[in-house]
Amino acid sequence: MKLSRQSKIIELIAEHEVETQEELAELLLTAGYPVTQATISRDIRELNLTKVANGAGKQKYIVLRGQEGALPEKYARILKDGFVSMDMAGNILVVKTVSGMAMAVAAAIDAIHIEGIVGCIAGDDTIMCAVRTVQEVKKVTKKISKLLGN
Repeated sequence: MKLSRQSKIIELIAEHEVETQEELAELLLTAGYPVTQATISRDIRELNLTKVANGAGKQKYIVLRGQEGALPEKYARILKDGFVSMDMAGNILVVKTVSGMAMAVAAAIDAIHIEGIVGCIAGDDTIMCAVRTVQEVKKVTKKISKLLGN
């Protein structure tokens, strides 16, 4: 349940400009994850979330990015638990995931900031990662394989 909830948190802050823990709690409840404030606080700390200005005079939660390729434990678990396979189609890397995990895995891929990936679009079980060049797709594929322990 914890992994699933934390994956949902990453997904929610990517989709919404969440300013407070209360807003996050409401979004989680709507998504079927009833939580306490203490649980949200713990999840925020474990996921290494921080607040930044959103440009409209408010703040929002984001995933604090580390060095390129640095993979905090939570992202590693999300990536490893959700990953099924990957293949390239030109400069697009197509990642297959366990059903329902594509958004969380895409958020994890975005959070680790792999050089060459411009952005990811996720469905239910498929992610399309736009990569700058065909040559970089091969490097990105090797980097993800290494992160997965392959």
